[in-house]
Amino acid sequence: YVEGQMQGGAVQGIGWALNEEYYMSDSGTMDNVSLLDYRMPTSLDLPMIDTVIVEVANPGHPYGVRGVGEAPIIPPTPAIANAIENAIGTRLFALPMNPAAVAKAVMDK
Repeated sequence: YVEGQMQGGAVQGIGWALNEEYYMSDSGTMDNVSLLDYRMPTSLDLPMIDTVIVEVANPGHPYGVRGVGEAPIIPPTPAIANAIENAIGTRLFALPMNPAAVAKAVMDK
C-alpha cells in the first residue's frame, strides 16, 4: 500500500507538470469538467516508478506512522522543468509544461 501511495503521488506531480490544466469559460465555470476533457496521465503514459521506502518512526504519533503519499507530488515539477531547461536552454515557470509551452519557449528565444 505504501509503495502505491508513493507512486500515485509521483504520478499526480507529473500530471500537474505536463498535462493538467483548467479551461474556464467567460462566466467563470470550468469547461473541461469530465475525464474526457481533463487530461490526466494514465499507466500507459508513464514508466514504472520505483520506490525506496525508508522506515523512520514518528515519535509524535501514537503508532509511529507518517504520511507518505503527499511528499512525492512535489519533486516531478522541478525535475521536469530542469530537464526542459537543460534541453532547450530556457526555464519554464508556468504549468503545464506541455509541448505547446515548450515550442513557444523555443520560438520566443
